[in-house]
Amino acid sequence: MSRMLLCLLAALHLLAASPAIKVQLRTERGVKIVEMPLERYVTAAIAGESSVFQSNEALKAMSVAARTYAVRLRGRHAAEGFDLCDTTHCQRLDVNAVTPRLEAAAASTAGEMLWFEGKPAFTPYTRDCGGRTEDAAAVWPDLAAPYLKSHPDEYCTRAGASAWQWNADPRKVLEALQRSGLRGPHELEHVSILNRTDSGRASLLLLTGRGESVRISAGSFRFAMGREIGWNTLRGDRYEVRSSNGRVLFEGSGAGHGVGLCQLGAEQMGSLGRAYREILAYYYPGTVAGLTGRGLSWQHLGGDSISMLTTQPEQDRSVLSTVERLAKQLTERTRWPVPANVEIRVYPDLDTFRNVTGEPGWVAAHTEGRRIHLQPVAMLRSKGVLESTLSHELQHLSLEAQAASTLPLWFREGLVNFLTGGRGSGSARLPSDSELRQTADPALARRAYADATAYVATLVQGYGETVVLDWVKRGLPAEVTKASTSQAITKSK
Repeated sequence: MSRMLLCLLAALHLLAASPAIKVQLRTERGVKIVEMPLERYVTAAIAGESSVFQSNEALKAMSVAARTYAVRLRGRHAAEGFDLCDTTHCQRLDVNAVTPRLEAAAASTAGEMLWFEGKPAFTPYTRDCGGRTEDAAAVWPDLAAPYLKSHPDEYCTRAGASAWQWNADPRKVLEALQRSGLRGPHELEHVSILNRTDSGRASLLLLTGRGESVRISAGSFRFAMGREIGWNTLRGDRYEVRSSNGRVLFEGSGAGHGVGLCQLGAEQMGSLGRAYREILAYYYPGTVAGLTGRGLSWQHLGGDSISMLTTQPEQDRSVLSTVERLAKQLTERTRWPVPANVEIRVYPDLDTFRNVTGEPGWVAAHTEGRRIHLQPVAMLRSKGVLESTLSHELQHLSLEAQAASTLPLWFREGLVNFLTGGRGSGSARLPSDSELRQTADPALARRAYADATAYVATLVQGYGETVVLDWVKRGLPAEVTKASTSQAITKSK
């Protein structure tokens, strides 16, 4: 991507809409892939996973957890042509069971997610932890997180005992393993627990029979039983097991993997008057609920006029002197003072920048008010666009502080780009506001901004830069307004 293109795209300041999620849905007519807006996905998820909840606050907590889970794991089925499936492998969806109550629960938390260090948290949940949650590291070693440690759950057990039994037929167990692509002994006589997690759940099983033995993870064993025989058989990994009279008896409590939010406990917390954010804080301690990235350890650099927040002060410190130099150059050229209290936020990685701003990755910066959100400095510097991006955003801040209310968008954007990078390569065509505002099509954005820049360049050539800069405060003269309006009318015919 050219330096000029990235500069032009950096000027797109509107938040992108929440993208649709590609979901594989099973229907009566077969399996199909559909695009579903995020909030519709959330309502279908809580309909499939928690429609029996009585507590509205528990439903709200589930809405936030389900939304965060979807955003965090979006794309896990990308190789298959969709983002998420509609089964418990991702989240169980039931689009036909959505009710006004479920829609209201999702809508009351619309857009809200759980954040940890500026990124969406990993927010699994379980039906019934049996009185103690599980450590994520015991189930998914690569997804271990400090907010997913095992801890006692005083609320889960308030609903009463959740004991269960499953008297298993060894032949059906072996058939289920085989259909799931797992190996077992040719005959199954005994199942024993070799290892347990710190929470007391089975982690490794030994299957034996006729002198043959096979080790298998308890999680894989449980999922095979659930998929092939039924999820009401081996409900969780918190159990004892013994063999008798040719059968295998499992006796346990709780249901599911036990990690994260316990739905039974959340329901109890809600019935006791706890708010949904209290529920989330109990099951995901250390995360922060909100609409944008939270939890970054910002460090403040600079003074009152221009300051910077960064998570890597030693690496990013030099940016301040660059900004001050660019601000001085801008003022000398335009006579526009840079507004006071400008804040630059430098994000540690591209994902965090996108999560906070809602911008696509090809937009280098995002400015709102007097705050400039910036992609990682090292990334912009490697592309050779750090200074041009900073100059562009400073130009916008200064122009908007001076601009007449009637100044059209094409002139604002075109003038900033002209001051930043010169005439550009456009065709001096007047772009529409919708072309300038959209963030979905990089090529269309490139053309629109390049054309606006070229159009302003023709004005500078005809009237002089000093005169054109003066229009920022006074507004466009009648002959320019008339000419631009005439071009817009001609374009629409």
